[in-house]
Amino acid sequence: MCGICGVATPGPPPDAALLLRMVGRLRHRGPDGSGYLRDQGVGLGHARLAIIDTTGGAQPLSNEDGSLWVTFNGEIFNYVELGAELRDRGHTFATASDTEVIVHAFEEWGEDAFRRFNGQWALALWDRRHRRLILSRDRVGVRPLFYTRSGRRLAFASEVKALFADPAVPRALDPVGLDQTLTFWSPVAPRTPFAGIEQLPPGHVAILDADGFRSHPYWTIDFPPQGEEPGQDADANADALREGLVEATRLRFLRSDVPVGAYLSGGIDSSVTAAVVTGYTDAPLDTFSLRFADAEFDEGVHQRLMVDRLGTRHHDVVVAPGDIARVFPDVVRHAEATLLRAAPAPLFLLSQLVAANGYKVVVTGEGADEVLGGYDLYREARVRQFWSRNPDSAVRSRAVELLYPWMARSPGQAPAFARGFFGQGLDAADPALSHRPRWQTTAAVKGLLTADARAEAHAAASDAPAELLACLPPASAGWDPLARAQWLEMTTLLPGYILSSQGDRMLMAHSVEGRFPFLDRDVLALAGSLPARHKLSGLTEKYLLKRAFADVLPPEIVQRPKQPYRSPDAASFCGPDAPEWVADLTTARACEAAGVFEPGRVEGLFAKARRSGGAGLGNTDNMRVLAVLSTHLLHHLFVTGDGSHAENAPAEPVLAIDLTT
Repeated sequence: MCGICGVATPGPPPDAALLLRMVGRLRHRGPDGSGYLRDQGVGLGHARLAIIDTTGGAQPLSNEDGSLWVTFNGEIFNYVELGAELRDRGHTFATASDTEVIVHAFEEWGEDAFRRFNGQWALALWDRRHRRLILSRDRVGVRPLFYTRSGRRLAFASEVKALFADPAVPRALDPVGLDQTLTFWSPVAPRTPFAGIEQLPPGHVAILDADGFRSHPYWTIDFPPQGEEPGQDADANADALREGLVEATRLRFLRSDVPVGAYLSGGIDSSVTAAVVTGYTDAPLDTFSLRFADAEFDEGVHQRLMVDRLGTRHHDVVVAPGDIARVFPDVVRHAEATLLRAAPAPLFLLSQLVAANGYKVVVTGEGADEVLGGYDLYREARVRQFWSRNPDSAVRSRAVELLYPWMARSPGQAPAFARGFFGQGLDAADPALSHRPRWQTTAAVKGLLTADARAEAHAAASDAPAELLACLPPASAGWDPLARAQWLEMTTLLPGYILSSQGDRMLMAHSVEGRFPFLDRDVLALAGSLPARHKLSGLTEKYLLKRAFADVLPPEIVQRPKQPYRSPDAASFCGPDAPEWVADLTTARACEAAGVFEPGRVEGLFAKARRSGGAGLGNTDNMRVLAVLSTHLLHHLFVTGDGSHAENAPAEPVLAIDLTT
């Protein structure tokens, strides 16, 4: 994991001072060294976190004759196999890094190289021979890649703050990006929270050359037609899943020249990855867990169960609401996004614990819920689909009482309310039947917006759900409803929030790389080919994963109902010990400066929250509190300010490459 940046311009070579400022903004992503390249028409920058070939592999890096250069963030886990194939084809290597495999693979196969990569990446290639810049991002968006264009000039970076190192780049919030966030929890690529800043969508490649700028997918989320899935035998599929996850985890644990740890949440996903490491490698394992002072959110009992089972060296951090409020401004500075939950803040503290123990890399369980049918939302959709076949059935309507058993106020505790809520819009033909309740609940936050903010989104013809559904592949009409729900989740929440605000940004805030076996190329392909009943069997989530690993996990983990990761939200900011910045950012003056939320409504919301210390608020008001605080922080840090920070000098040593002479 590293930070990358660069500028392509038809004019003079990019200024070295600008490239160094951009690299300096990414120092937290790469504290082990820096580098930049200047050529006619392009500049590339790099902030290095040294993990593979720590003594070599400095970037930017080129092929043998210097005709192709790369700046790269991420890992190509099958670089050993690809390197051997390329050497057999006559390529000569100067390093043992996975980075060098990229330039030779592109030389050999062109854009098809990206389909061959099994990894997580964001990269830029400068092809001197053809005077073109190539950008590429991994299949599901593990690694970020932003860019801004002005005429024929393009600047790109791992984080927006590096783009704002150039004073010529305008800084403003994007009303459509905000509208999408207040629907899906994040903007949908190529949208971002900032006007004029785009992100390369996952699974895409972009090219800038004499013919202009264009992008297209090299990979898409796909599923077979319902009933035509190639593997129907549950035992065979469980064996294949186990084999695939073991190999994916081993690759991510062993292909590193620095020690690798593991997150352990107490759920099945991280328990599987940790169990594979201890069971299929000889290396000792350090595990890291997040605990909460509030028992409602704490999973310590299940974490300790796995620690005792696996015999790991274990570390944990206990988080209280005050800790969340204390670090939240830093969380938003790193997330660069409006947040509707405080959940990224504890993960920021967890990666801090990892770094404090000398680790640069952890394997985690992210992606399992999306690709193997683990979310409560999928169970909810299954119930709504069942009910929609006979909406007037009192018996079918009672199925909602089976949902969300972990909630203190579960549907089973309030069945009449649950039937009224989940019974809305029961249209079996709706391709978004699975997600409508979440989107509608989230969109209630828009009631706080000023008339101008609503008008700006309306003027841009923003209809977030309709625009998203228009992107569904035509073949999706023949998919199982679960597959359509997975597509929606893997297009919105996974890259935009799970892998970004909760993932990459919180890990890299402390120079820690996350590796995700469940998002391995081959595991993705296998998971996509499975029958829906092997993912969600009745209302049993992640059925095949439980079946595949039942023998290596305690039954308490395998049989445990899904409990999503949650943390204290409004209660972190509205109690008697709330930090001063909360009051400062909720004044009428702060509302007017940002121009997003109506001051009177914000005043009423926070008065209500303070009366109860934030503890008695419902789901929608919790989201409203977080939306206001994070958006106002975002405006303060990146619009009023430019995203700079005290630690903005590029890390030494600095590799300087000048090809302009």
